Amino acid sequence: MEYKIVGKTVPSVEVKLNKGEAMYTQKGGMTWQTEGIKMATNARGGVMKSLGRMFTGESIFMNTYTSEKDGAEIAFATTVPGDIKAINLSEYPKGITMQKGCFLCAQPDVELSVAFSKRFSAGLFGGEGFILQKAEGKGMLFLEIDGDPIEKELAAGEVLKVDTGNVVAFESSVSYEIETIKGLGNIFLGGEGLFLTKLVGPGKVIIQSQNFGDFAGRIISLMPSR
Repeated sequence: MEYKIVGKTVPSVEVKLNKGEAMYTQKGGMTWQTEGIKMATNARGGVMKSLGRMFTGESIFMNTYTSEKDGAEIAFATTVPGDIKAINLSEYPKGITMQKGCFLCAQPDVELSVAFSKRFSAGLFGGEGFILQKAEGKGMLFLEIDGDPIEKELAAGEVLKVDTGNVVAFESSVSYEIETIKGLGNIFLGGEGLFLTKLVGPGKVIIQSQNFGDFAGRIISLMPSR
């Protein structure tokens, strides 16, 4: 499988498939394709896994696109301005944990499952829900990034505090919890909300420069009401 990421504002990943190779995505993820690609819709992993995807904000059913000839092409685009991060899961034997909604597409050897936060407080107060996704396997995985991707390699015990909506993914070796902002003045006047996501190394962390949920909220607040 060959791929390239094209575009700047709302990019796409273009994938060239040989006969028998495939990609899957959630409903509405495909942008364009050439002749020679067959689509099949199913609940990947069975009923329980598909219901789990519903709780993470993904589609219950996934679309799998399989090439019937060499050189067929298919593209998957982001839904908001940002970037696409390509991840080779062969480099992560224990998989990676992702925020809900960042999955774009993947090869069939990549398995998605529900990953619950180790600490209930992280889900209760995290702002993104305590249900995360875990990706495992040996294929290519593509994540949708709001704004620009920023990668951090945390040493053992090293701490990174991030606005929850800006967390994209992290290695399974990275622990995840929520920390309360200290000081009433900071809470009520700081404009940053009540909580930060605390990520503790070792391992790689991917964050995004834009929190599209906050951006959309600001736009809505400026719209005139009748």
